[in-house]
Amino acid sequence: MLLESSKKGIKVGLKTTWTLGKVIFPVTLIVAILQHTPVLPWIIKLITPLMNLLGLSGDAAIPIVLGNILNLYAGIGAILTLDLTVKEVFIIAVMLSFSHNLLIESSVAAKVGVKLWIIVAVRVGLAIISAIVINLVWHGGSEIAKYGMIPAKEEELSGWAAILLDALQKAGLGILQLAIIVIPLMVAIQFLKDLNWLAVFSKWMAPVTRALGMKENTSTTLAAGLLFGLAFGAGVMIQAVKEDGVSKKDVTIAFIFLVACHAVVEDTLIFVPLGIPVLPLLLIRLGVAILLTLIVSFIWNRIDWDKRKETVYEHTN
Repeated sequence: MLLESSKKGIKVGLKTTWTLGKVIFPVTLIVAILQHTPVLPWIIKLITPLMNLLGLSGDAAIPIVLGNILNLYAGIGAILTLDLTVKEVFIIAVMLSFSHNLLIESSVAAKVGVKLWIIVAVRVGLAIISAIVINLVWHGGSEIAKYGMIPAKEEELSGWAAILLDALQKAGLGILQLAIIVIPLMVAIQFLKDLNWLAVFSKWMAPVTRALGMKENTSTTLAAGLLFGLAFGAGVMIQAVKEDGVSKKDVTIAFIFLVACHAVVEDTLIFVPLGIPVLPLLLIRLGVAILLTLIVSFIWNRIDWDKRKETVYEHTN
């Protein structure tokens, strides 16, 4: 049984790595090249006038754009090079916790069957709304932020050959990192399935998933995204959707929760070097995720209920 479970887990892990790799590799390659072109500075210049509406200075456009196009590490690295107030840093941190790595994570989410525009709209919408609310509610934090660490500056690259080689290395490392996480994860999931432990876990999570308007079989999808994030958790989520028979409605609701609150450990602790209180950051993400999911679930169920009533009425007449 041990060998059989390992073989099946490795096979599923390799298949999943290939499926996600086809998205992650080209996106990472293109973005890594764009870093060395006028495209990113042009995007930053374009959104700078919008920063004042969010209570931010023009410089804040740099970490927001880098965080959304690249990842949280790039966004945080940019923050650490700027003189921003505590309030500005907190607003940017909240925005990036909702909306980051948009190209890869949104593309991966689409692989599970969730519409791309829903993912992007929810994430960007939450980032903008949260910034406006924090700016209006919080009147303090005007002192200059003191960071806990200084980032290592990347070496300047010269020539297209060096840029292309660097981009290929980053894309290749992205796939390697994905495989290192996904394959052992799939083997572990396979063991849990063969030992019927996932069924027990689903039972434990049943009250939570039901309260959020989803069926019990969504628990694996939800847990994977919460612990590992959208990109790395997507491997488990794709498999869970296939094997657990998760409905399109449930997977969409699960992803609406996860776009607001995923990779809760890593994506929260990563902001520690900024010197901001991370507990409020976590509570904001979790609170918004629960509230948004409950609202969407209620509206969806109400629409379904109205449709069923209309169908029954038509049949009875």
